[in-house]
Amino acid sequence: QVKKQCDQKLLIRMKTKCVPCSLNLDTQCPAGYTKITNGTGTPDCRYYLETKTHTLSFPGCRHRCVKEFKQPECCKGHWGPDCMGE
Repeated sequence: QVKKQCDQKLLIRMKTKCVPCSLNLDTQCPAGYTKITNGTGTPDCRYYLETKTHTLSFPGCRHRCVKEFKQPECCKGHWGPDCMGE
């Protein structure tokens, strides 16, 4: 049997919102995503607090998340919704 379907694997990456590092332990990735950082996450961002007169900026943390996604694709020499061909 000739293989007709050669799905491509795509990795979709995203980062959670920047928050104070001490509050980031419990941060979850969106549904379907897997957290790839541990503990308080990565301290590579800044979050902002607005007062009446100023906007204050503080160093913060965020988590990195990935989701594996299969993109249906036909193997070489096949085409169409059912990957017929040759």
